Amino acid sequence: MRIYLVIVDESAEALVALQFAARRAAKTGGAVHLLALVPPQPFNAFAAVQATIEEEARARAETLVMAAAGNLLSQGTKMPVIAVKVGEDVKVVRKYLEEHPEVSALVLGASVESGPGPLVAHFTGAGMGQVPCPVYVIPGNLDAEAIERLS
Repeated sequence: MRIYLVIVDESAEALVALQFAARRAAKTGGAVHLLALVPPQPFNAFAAVQATIEEEARARAETLVMAAAGNLLSQGTKMPVIAVKVGEDVKVVRKYLEEHPEVSALVLGASVESGPGPLVAHFTGAGMGQVPCPVYVIPGNLDAEAIERLS
C-alpha cells in the first residue's frame, strides 16, 4: 500500500499538498499520514508560562490536523494516521520518515507568493539524497481540477 506523508499547517500550499495526497491515495488504494509540527518554544524563565505556551501550540496543531483528517474523510479516503510532534521541522520530518519506513512519498506544497519554505528547500536541495522516499512538490496555485488531473 502506498503511504503519502503530508505536513499539515495553516498555509494554502499545505492544503494543496493534502488534496493531492488524498486524491493520489484514493486512486492507488493508498493512505495518508498527517504530521503537524509544533515548533520548540524559546526558553522562558517562568516554567508555568512556558508550559502554557507549549500546550496552546500543541492544541492548535492538534485542531489543525484533526480538521485536515475530517477533510480527507469527507472526500471518501481512508482514515489517515495522525501525528503531532514538537521540534525543529526538518529534524522531526526526518525522524518520522526513519520511524515509518512504510511511507512511500513525502508530499510538500510550494508557496505561490514566496520562495520555498524550509521543508521544500531542505528536502529538494542538499538533503534530498538522504531522503528514504520520493518527494513530491505540489505547486500551490493548482485548483481542484488540476489536482484531480495530475493525481
